[in-house]
Amino acid sequence: MLSRATRETPDVSSLEGRYARDSKRKLLFIAVCIVLIIAVAGYALTINGRDLSMLECYRYVLDHILGKTYEYQSLDWFNDYLLWNAYLPRIVLGVFLGAGLAVCGVAMQATMNNPLADSYTTGISDGACFGAVAAIVTGFTFSSVMGSMGIVINAFIGGLIPAIILILLSNLVRMSPATMILVGIALSYIFSGLESSIMVLADADSLKEAYLWQIGTLGDIASWNQCYIPIAVTIVSTIILWLCSNKLNLLSLGEDSARSLGLDVQTFKTIIMIIVSITVAALVSYVGIVGFIGLVAPHLVRMILGGNNRYVIPASALVGSLLILVADLISRTVIAPEELRVGIVISMIGAPIFLYIILSRKRSYGEVFRCSGTISRMTAGCPTSRELITGGTGASCCTPASSWRPR
Repeated sequence: MLSRATRETPDVSSLEGRYARDSKRKLLFIAVCIVLIIAVAGYALTINGRDLSMLECYRYVLDHILGKTYEYQSLDWFNDYLLWNAYLPRIVLGVFLGAGLAVCGVAMQATMNNPLADSYTTGISDGACFGAVAAIVTGFTFSSVMGSMGIVINAFIGGLIPAIILILLSNLVRMSPATMILVGIALSYIFSGLESSIMVLADADSLKEAYLWQIGTLGDIASWNQCYIPIAVTIVSTIILWLCSNKLNLLSLGEDSARSLGLDVQTFKTIIMIIVSITVAALVSYVGIVGFIGLVAPHLVRMILGGNNRYVIPASALVGSLLILVADLISRTVIAPEELRVGIVISMIGAPIFLYIILSRKRSYGEVFRCSGTISRMTAGCPTSRELITGGTGASCCTPASSWRPR
């Protein structure tokens, strides 16, 4: 007669079948997000004052990509020129803005082992604001470049300063993830105070410009020249972080567990924080501060797909892009012909969503990560210990609590 332990142990082939079905569900979710992004982007292109339908906008974009040309100053030429050079850069940058912030949020939550960490945890936002305000109000820049590009350079360097300080401190003094978050908050207050001291001395026009810069917007994106750097940085960082997804899974188990499995925790955390800092600083320097994407997108994805970063990273990138596109669409239409700033809209959308996530799953936030020895948890789609290392299937379960629905 079979023992009780034998009877309760699931068949390996059954587990592999469940894992395959779960993987298909995750890939389907990613495919649906891609379709929604294309649809929302197409609709956003129709808001152009040219009375073009979505299909016509798609046709002009596709024809431009394929190299089709039109008679100079003809109607088709004007439509193609405006869509490609005036409206599409804003939408494309919005896609990469959401993707970059969301992916960095995933990385920071795994690195800090805290569900409330996001891409601004290291004080990047306040550092960038300080750099931009210094350029706007005093004319001081870290380079010889003046004007809008000088503000961008100042914001980028200003955003990196608190991140560099935090990285150096974490290497000099052994810090827990909670301590790193507190240090990041302290740095944020320091740079916020410096920023406020400059704004107090500003005249009315400079004060207005400095304040508006802090509220993220895509409305200032008027050409492809403003897109190349943030897009390139986002693509490179997203690929690197996705390739590191299995190591992020290990780190999500806790530093001691990751170290026992052969991960050089301190070096890996430093590399991740450098990547996140550069990516967020590059994005913020061009569009200003856009909050909640790095918090909301990863949590929404984990509610649906579980905690395996191999899927969470690309899915969060797509959800973040979709949130930015929807917020930008609302900002352009709700008080047309005037325009709200996308940072305002995303805060109004993201805060209620994040509040709902916290309240609906409050039991799982009492502890950030926990481990269960019951194989039955695998049916919920959580990564196994072997999958955490190799991306394959395994026979035990150790996964972020945030990836489970409360019972």
